[in-house]
Amino acid sequence: MLDCRDEVLFYTKQLVNIGSIVNTNGENEIAQALYTMISSFPYFIENPSHVIKPQTQNDVLERYNVMAFVKGTKGNSNRTVILMGHFDTVGIDDFTQLADLAFDPDQLLVELKKENLPPLVNEHAQSGEWMFGRGVLDMKSGVASNLYLLKYFSEHPEELDGNLVFLTECDEEDSSYGILSAVKDLNAWKEKHNFEYVAAVNSDFVSPRFTGDKNRYIYKGTVGKLLPSFYITGSETHVGSAFEGLDPNLIAAELTRQIDYNPDLCNEAFGETTIPPVSLKQMDLKPNYTVQTALAAYVYYNFFIHSWTPKDVLEKLKEQAHIAFEKALKLYEERYQHFCKISGEPGREIQWKPRVMTYEDMEAELIKAHGTDYTAHMVEFKDDLLLDASLDLRMYAARVVEEAWKWMPDQSPAIIIFYSSLYSPRIEVTGETEDERNLIDALDNAVKTVQPGYDEPIVVRSFFPYISDMSFVALSDDDEALDFASRNNPSWGTKFFVDYQEIRELNVPVINIGPYGLDAHKRYERMEIDYSVKIVPNLTYEVIRNVLAK
Repeated sequence: MLDCRDEVLFYTKQLVNIGSIVNTNGENEIAQALYTMISSFPYFIENPSHVIKPQTQNDVLERYNVMAFVKGTKGNSNRTVILMGHFDTVGIDDFTQLADLAFDPDQLLVELKKENLPPLVNEHAQSGEWMFGRGVLDMKSGVASNLYLLKYFSEHPEELDGNLVFLTECDEEDSSYGILSAVKDLNAWKEKHNFEYVAAVNSDFVSPRFTGDKNRYIYKGTVGKLLPSFYITGSETHVGSAFEGLDPNLIAAELTRQIDYNPDLCNEAFGETTIPPVSLKQMDLKPNYTVQTALAAYVYYNFFIHSWTPKDVLEKLKEQAHIAFEKALKLYEERYQHFCKISGEPGREIQWKPRVMTYEDMEAELIKAHGTDYTAHMVEFKDDLLLDASLDLRMYAARVVEEAWKWMPDQSPAIIIFYSSLYSPRIEVTGETEDERNLIDALDNAVKTVQPGYDEPIVVRSFFPYISDMSFVALSDDDEALDFASRNNPSWGTKFFVDYQEIRELNVPVINIGPYGLDAHKRYERMEIDYSVKIVPNLTYEVIRNVLAK
């Protein structure tokens, strides 16, 4: 076993001390710190071109990744392993009065011990075996592990029959500009240095799957994430004549009731099941108060996948939307009839019918109806909309759909389904290719080697359950699935674009070996020190050696 505990712990504290909240200048500060640190290692003093700080491309902000590589001297192999992890964090508002200490693990622990902590948190705080602080778990201890291994192999290149690439990227917590740029740089290095990428090891955090779960997990591949979104139109009316219109918020509420936490929308593969979808936004699109009901509502949901494609998801959600629309209209009619009965007013027949279509379907209908008048208008509209810096990707997409809807010949109530954010593809590592088989074997051997030195079980599963940059170093989807996702995203090609062919060119099997802890993205974010700074580097070390020995 490598005697790495103290050094990795030291690097972890150094990195946590630099507040690198996503979309702030802290990302640039930590990139520079990492670049300076790596450049000071003797190997990189002798080989300065082996460490770079490339700026991200097509980014909304100026920021940087850090990359470095060590060429092994054990043989002449070009086989190359990538170590990767992000250095940005989420914000610190959840730390409230302790926000000033969020990046100081030692002082934060002192203050936390003075609070009336939940029992498990208090147990960990008093034990001396856990480190608290923003970024400690997600995921600077993982980056610290990779940094240690980069330094170790730079001092022992004779152990490498091949090469090691170190990558740490910005913007994982928001829009993935870091990894999307890094893919281009990795491909450039592949061509320039003749690297043969055979495996990637991500070092994002892992957590218990349920209360009392003692396992420390390693993951082959990763869950995919989509953001299915719904633009819902009603029939506007004065609130004094409420039953002369249809409130789109009623349909939206029924849609969320139909989709939220629905186990029928969980995706099972290889014996593992995704968490069901849950709403991330529900709103109407009225800009201010009036006594007119809303013209439209907008909702979107997180949606995880293991084996389904973006097309599968929209087809399933079209069905769910149709059910929700029917239920909303049934409820509306029941309440209308009840109102007529108690008020004595004569009723009328309800004419509305459930109407659900994808963005692609709507686009086809509008092009058929209006031709180039519509398409030319929308090109100009999208370009002008880019000037509104207040719109994030999700609201930009909603505004595009809202504008397109104005051109619809039939303005009766409808639900338009589309994707309003980046698709993080699912990744399967099943052993279908030689590289996958070698990586799986290397991982199994690593666990067998390291497990005797650690008391809790180290367990391998198939899908990393959180969103991560793993999604952008390989592809399990075919081009048809990716094209479907882009055709149904109103922001594609203007507000954002992903070069999936660059990813397909890289296409390296990826696993996740990362620090263990609890409450990532929360006030009590913490990592178990022993596993995170001792076991994780040793597991990764064994994987590197085993893969390159093939």
